[in-house]
Amino acid sequence: MRFIDEAVIEIRAGDGGNGSASFRREKFLPKGGPDGGDGGRGGSVYGMADVNLNTLVDYRYKRLFRAGRGENGRGADCYGKSGDDVELRFPPGTLVFDADTDELVFDLATPGERVLLARGGQGGLGNLHFKSSVNRAPKYATPGEEGEQRRLRLELKVLADVGLLGMPNAGKSTFIRAVSAARPKVADYPFTTLHPNLGVVREGTDRSFVIADIPGLIEGAAEGAGLGHQFLRHLARTELLLHIVDAAPLDGMTDPVSEVRALAKELRKYDPALAQKPRWLVFNKLDMVPAEERDALCQSLLKRLRWNDPWFAISALAGEGCAELTARIMRHVEERRAAAQPANECVENDARMIGTINHVNVDDRGAGT
Repeated sequence: MRFIDEAVIEIRAGDGGNGSASFRREKFLPKGGPDGGDGGRGGSVYGMADVNLNTLVDYRYKRLFRAGRGENGRGADCYGKSGDDVELRFPPGTLVFDADTDELVFDLATPGERVLLARGGQGGLGNLHFKSSVNRAPKYATPGEEGEQRRLRLELKVLADVGLLGMPNAGKSTFIRAVSAARPKVADYPFTTLHPNLGVVREGTDRSFVIADIPGLIEGAAEGAGLGHQFLRHLARTELLLHIVDAAPLDGMTDPVSEVRALAKELRKYDPALAQKPRWLVFNKLDMVPAEERDALCQSLLKRLRWNDPWFAISALAGEGCAELTARIMRHVEERRAAAQPANECVENDARMIGTINHVNVDDRGAGT
């Protein structure tokens, strides 16, 4: 299945049915009075965050979605049937924008969340509603209302706790393969990863976090070099960034320190808020360095970077250091979740008080297996 994270669609709610201007005509009742029924309500268009979806590919080629029109009212007090609603299903994390104003309409970040995208028109009133003591034979009815029409721009930001950053061939895909059951493509050439991949890392039976791997960045990505920064949006919802660094480049000419600084610069260009997220350095491919030289190499790189945040040394290919890293990530994620929980509870309580209660592959396996 192709991974699609952007789409533009048009939705049209159904028009309401027209009311009927009818009069009762039966044997022995030549002047039975008005009996025109109301028109049916037009169908509405809803959006729902479906946890079983992970791409917007369904909206890549089909762009127009219409709800059913309400039936017209009929005589004998017959009301028209309401039009059928349409429910559009999106992957969790989908942002819905008004394509004409570029205004954010909905953020479907919660699985199962259901929102009204376009409301169907109300049915027209039949003439039975207009009879009175001074107007016993109204000969008019009202037409149905038109349904809403909108052009929407869909943008997917995958939901993950941890995001992987790094230059091409830094070993991000190898790392996610080592700690989860995700199986992104791995090869010895740049830009092997062409779309985000998600993996679920399990620490025990009831503790887990989601990790996202995006295509590698190069210097100048903000200006469109390489794959550009089109996939950086998928890191916006993460709580932690892991910066994977190739500590032992094969060509001997690449400077890991320059690469770290270049990628940090690209983050700031794209979104200063993203650059402010917690970022840990992970020196990878240390199996290419003699064991007695590894610590000295890492300390040299850290000194040149003036790095004071957490850092780790691993070999994703050999699995060395991965279990310790995922355990530390799990503690960090749990701390962030615990800190956010009281705030979320306050928001929910306030909402109750006012009576207003909004191609990736997800795989699952125990860490280190």
